[in-house]
Amino acid sequence: MRPEGINFALVGVGGQGTILASDVLAELGLRLGYDVKKAEVHGMSQRGGSVTSHLRWGAQVFSPIIPRGEADVLIAFEKLEAARFIEILKPGGLALVNDYAIEPLTVLTAGVPYPGDEVLRERLTQVTPHAYWVKGIEIAEGLGNARVANMVLLGALSGLLNLDEDQWNAVLEHRVPAKHLNINRQAFHAGREAVAAAV
Repeated sequence: MRPEGINFALVGVGGQGTILASDVLAELGLRLGYDVKKAEVHGMSQRGGSVTSHLRWGAQVFSPIIPRGEADVLIAFEKLEAARFIEILKPGGLALVNDYAIEPLTVLTAGVPYPGDEVLRERLTQVTPHAYWVKGIEIAEGLGNARVANMVLLGALSGLLNLDEDQWNAVLEHRVPAKHLNINRQAFHAGREAVAAAV
């Protein structure tokens, strides 16, 4: 039985493919028969600033904006962003985190220390026991292209949500240029495999 609706919050840093991932999820929702709304905030996306996307699937969605504490799923393409935006996730929701650090300007210029993994993980567990950490960059680099880490995360999400894999594949074919399709598919399936033991 499919859910009545899903609220997705996607967060990352400029250049990580956060918006493409959001576009894929939006098209998937439409193919599955949902009304879909989405909105994005691009910060200083070209200089490593935060990028966030709100995406809602439902029978009838009036606004794309997800209130604090009402996201069913938080997808973080960078782990500090996961901690920064965890409060948008509902208690007990699903957090999917790329286990990868990109030091923000405050670390690079002001000497503010980047939080340790223990601190970041504790921050997430205060909100949900359902946090999955995926080595997206490491997996993508193993395939030969770190830029497909976003597809690794989407593959992991597809495994955790158990949504129709054929529909995912159809969206990838439509959204990804043909010359990049094969490696994106490989990344997607590697992401599914990465969480297979957890579901």
